[in-house]
Amino acid sequence: MSRPQSFRRQQSFRRPSVAVVLATLAATAAVTGTAAQAGPSDHSPPRLPLKHPTPHAQTQAVLDEIVAQGTPGVIAQVRDGHGEWNGRAGVADLASERPRSIHDRFRIASVTKVFTATVLLKLEAEGKLSLDDTVAEWLPGVLHGKGYRPGHITLRHLLNHTSGVFDYNMDEGFRARYAGDEFDRNRHVRWAPEQLVDIALAHPPAFQPEQGSRPGKPGRWDYSDTNYILAGMVIEKATDRTYRQAVERLVIAPLGLHGTSVPDLSPELPAPHATHYSTLFEDGPQAKVRDVTEFSPTVAFSAGQIISTTEDVNTFLSQLLAGKVLPPAQQRQLLDAVPVDGDKGHGGPNDLYGLGIRHFELGEGCWAWGHGGMIPGSATRTLATADGRRVMTMNRNGDWGEQRLEDAAVKAEFCPSHV
Repeated sequence: MSRPQSFRRQQSFRRPSVAVVLATLAATAAVTGTAAQAGPSDHSPPRLPLKHPTPHAQTQAVLDEIVAQGTPGVIAQVRDGHGEWNGRAGVADLASERPRSIHDRFRIASVTKVFTATVLLKLEAEGKLSLDDTVAEWLPGVLHGKGYRPGHITLRHLLNHTSGVFDYNMDEGFRARYAGDEFDRNRHVRWAPEQLVDIALAHPPAFQPEQGSRPGKPGRWDYSDTNYILAGMVIEKATDRTYRQAVERLVIAPLGLHGTSVPDLSPELPAPHATHYSTLFEDGPQAKVRDVTEFSPTVAFSAGQIISTTEDVNTFLSQLLAGKVLPPAQQRQLLDAVPVDGDKGHGGPNDLYGLGIRHFELGEGCWAWGHGGMIPGSATRTLATADGRRVMTMNRNGDWGEQRLEDAAVKAEFCPSHV
């Protein structure tokens, strides 16, 4: 019997069976009704043509294959020097068969981490804090678990996942609350950030921060949503405002991200949106597919609660990498990446991780910056070139499927010679 996935996983295209990292199995107000019968289906390897006469045709072929293998619907937007391309396949709703729209809003899950890290870096630029400040200084008494040394864990350790703090989403009791029928019973539970941290503190640290990776020097590294819960708590302490207000002031308003919102306590998904579907950690072709569009975002807080669109995420990431969001000193820190330890958190063992942003090795000599995210019912991937001139964001309104298909879509845009 497979283990339930962690609540909001960053791993964008594996079946829900061990990692929906940090957000919370995105729950829906529709779990109460009759679930759709079609579960994730197994098919033979995709037969995708290697060459097409028109730009983005290979990417569209992959989107079509993603739907053919069971995902309800998928959308993608690519921007580059030639303009903008929008692709889509499948449906937004299984009952009405309404097609997916490029204007859909969706839960971006762990892509939220890029926003959270950016906010902290902007607060540093304003002189409100330093990334060398410790958790003990900002959150005295919060990291009280056995083996934890908050006086040695800096804000930088939180943002690049070298703190060693246990990931609360990997707690089996917590995950069990959102698996199968339990999800319906718990989807509206409101969590305080301190409660999520306490779940993590019931477990010893994975390692001590001095054992962690350093830029150019491999060490311990462990993707942990708890790091970003703590980061959000620091943001609220430093601004004397809510996390939502901080993101709105420092990122959403300056960039004009009109389709982006921080739901805070609201379980609803703003219109227009697709229905979000999940198998809630059940595997196999007969897995029950449930509507999980609504749930309390408090389970993800600053690690995964933001809602956005492909257009807004592309605007944010392209502007960020182009150096138009952060001052030069903070931009250097953002991209001062450490080696990852293994492939946890979506990606490969040769990747690097900056502050809330990952440098993906997509193929030999082919790299891109970005992040992946999965929360029940929604899987997102965003990537951009180092200068931000080429950017792609895609979203699926289902949390099952094969990672290799999502990878194929990304490679079609960033590494066409590898496809």
